[in-house]
Amino acid sequence: MINKKVLAIILGGGQGTRLSPLTDRRSKPAVSIAGKYRLVDIPISNCIHCDIKRMFVLTQFNSASLNRHIKNTYTFSTFSEAFVDIMAAEQTPENKTWFQGTADAVRQSMHHILNHEFEYVLILSGDQLYQMDFDDMLEKHINKKAEISIATLPVNAKDATGFGILKTDEEDYITSFVEKPSADALPGWESEVDDEMKNEDRHYLASMGIYIFNRDLLVELMSNPDTIDFGKEIIPDSIGKNTVLAYQYKGYWTDIGTIASFFEANIGLTDEVPKFDLFNTSKNVLTRPRILPPSKIYGTRLNKAMIADGCIINANTIENSVIGIRSRIGKGSEINNTYMIGANLYQDIEEIEKDKKEGVPYIGVGDNCTIENAIIDKDARIGNDVVIKGGKHLKDVTEDAYVIKDGIVVIRRRAVIPHGFKLQ
Repeated sequence: MINKKVLAIILGGGQGTRLSPLTDRRSKPAVSIAGKYRLVDIPISNCIHCDIKRMFVLTQFNSASLNRHIKNTYTFSTFSEAFVDIMAAEQTPENKTWFQGTADAVRQSMHHILNHEFEYVLILSGDQLYQMDFDDMLEKHINKKAEISIATLPVNAKDATGFGILKTDEEDYITSFVEKPSADALPGWESEVDDEMKNEDRHYLASMGIYIFNRDLLVELMSNPDTIDFGKEIIPDSIGKNTVLAYQYKGYWTDIGTIASFFEANIGLTDEVPKFDLFNTSKNVLTRPRILPPSKIYGTRLNKAMIADGCIINANTIENSVIGIRSRIGKGSEINNTYMIGANLYQDIEEIEKDKKEGVPYIGVGDNCTIENAIIDKDARIGNDVVIKGGKHLKDVTEDAYVIKDGIVVIRRRAVIPHGFKLQ
């Protein structure tokens, strides 16, 4: 079943410099999460669970990895109209530039989008973590005769200064909007929220960057080449001119915009009752099916750990950590508060023995290592007796093999950390 009324557009974002070095060779939606998924799997899965199966993913930076993932993952029946298509920025006689912003990306893609039948456009971000019922949002959009609906999240005064804040009337229509207000400007921007949100002092409605537009209005708005961003221009300019509705979402949502938020979101998955529930079968995250063997674990004490498929682990302890696909960890190693993204391939025994003779670490973490407060990107090689202890005591630095941001040590993709290296 396909919801033919709705077409989804997933925004791939810009260069993603705040997520560097994870985005140095891949776009933000292609970044790995939870050891086996990609960020783009989140909005796509949410759509599929709501029978929205016609999706465009707009991107322009480092899109090869994302292209490959989507091609190998989202294959629908030959006789179905369902699709997930990548639309990278392209030069045409009318447009000779890169996407200049979120609205400009949609504008430059309209000649492809309008080839399809739809009444509403659902616009999503490719770098957020949430589980949301778009059907409920669409139903309220239709029943309230809105032209634009904006998903909103109740937030407290401290968090409100980092968002676009909306003011609503008693019918949930948006009457005003302010982008990232100062703390002094917040009084008077409170909106009506339920008792649960009030008890948590979450009185302000923040835009989540999730929108529904009526088709005709979107076509009209996209005809103006001077507006390039939804959050900064299209939405504020529409309030007072169009019927703009706020849809209150009260579940878990986070924007994966920085290394710190990315790290916190992944480590949070190891909680006994995580805020983002990967085990909810009705809202499960879909991704590429891989034919991998079960993980093998020898003499390792595991506590608050998530272990993906195909791992070979001889570590002493793994605690408060996420270990991604095909990860290899040597004897005596201690892994704590770490996200190990994993590997794209296995090394066979001959390759590992060859590396040992040449003094080169194998792909993974070697013997007798201590790793804390770190992200280890794909196919990194960490030698024996390595100590990496991230923390607020470390200054931000950028090196060839690693980067430190907000006390988190990020080992670059395919980096080689030599035997005996110390960073603490």
